[in-house]
Amino acid sequence: MKLQWKRLLFCLALPLAVGGLSAWLTQSGMETFEALQKPPLSPPGWVFPIVWSILFLMMGLASYLVWVSGGPAYGVRTALGTYLLQLGVNFFWSIFFFGQGWYWFSFFWLLLLWVLILATLWQFYRISKAAGWLLVPYLLWVSFAGYLNLMIAILN
Repeated sequence: MKLQWKRLLFCLALPLAVGGLSAWLTQSGMETFEALQKPPLSPPGWVFPIVWSILFLMMGLASYLVWVSGGPAYGVRTALGTYLLQLGVNFFWSIFFFGQGWYWFSFFWLLLLWVLILATLWQFYRISKAAGWLLVPYLLWVSFAGYLNLMIAILN
């Protein structure tokens, strides 16, 4: 399979842009977040942008693998549609959690995100096993984020 550079760059840039825009829009909420009571196992703040950047790159690579897979057009479209939907839900979680401070709402929104990630992972895996596996760390991180979100909602 020949590498399709334009598609690859687009696929890598899209989740990074979504994450970057979300972070930029919620940067004013970081002071409030730092003042919150946090649960055990909370990582230092500098960990989040590093982990998210890696996860966004992995998501982008996974979407590229699905896009160029040569799989059935309907399956590829459905998988990429689910991927875009979960990316949008991911974007708004940050707005709700950091921007608005809606911790309980954000937790339930995160549950929706988790289900959509699982659906995306499964659809990607059926088209490209590598693409599916690339989303496993994302699902695990969002599971951990669910713990942090729930505990912050309870503690604050």
